[in-house]
Amino acid sequence: MKFSRRASANWKGTGADGSGSISTQTGALDKAPYSTKARFEDGKGTNPEELVGAAHAGCFTMKLSFVIAEMGFTPGNIDTKAKVTFEDGKITNIHLDLSATVDGMSEEDFQKAAKDAKENCPISVLLNTDITMDAKLV
Repeated sequence: MKFSRRASANWKGTGADGSGSISTQTGALDKAPYSTKARFEDGKGTNPEELVGAAHAGCFTMKLSFVIAEMGFTPGNIDTKAKVTFEDGKITNIHLDLSATVDGMSEEDFQKAAKDAKENCPISVLLNTDITMDAKLV
C-alpha cells in the first residue's frame, strides 16, 4: 500500500521575530500558529518539536495496538506521552511514557510488544535520535 499525506507551513519575518502557520491535508491543523516564542519559550501556538512528539506518540500507539492484536490480545486502552528533548539545535531524545490495559496479556509479552512497536513504528524508523521508553501494563 502506498499513499501520501500533505502538510504546509508559512512563515513571515525573521526566525527570531517572525511567525507562521501550519496546516494539514485533513484540516486537523488549519493555519495553526507557530513562532519562536512557542518553540523556545512559553508562547502561544505550536512548534515543530511538539508536532514530532504528537506524531511519534500517535504512530507508536497505533503500531502497538497492531502488535498486541497480532499476538492474539485486544488492547483495552493505550496511553502514550512523548517528551521531545531539543538541545543544541537538534532533537537528542524522545522518551515514550506508555500505560496500557490488555486483558490476559503477561507483563513479559507486553514488554516485547512495546519494544517491537518502539523499534518499528514508521516515525521511530524515520527519526535519527535516541528513543527511550517506560512501559507499564496496568
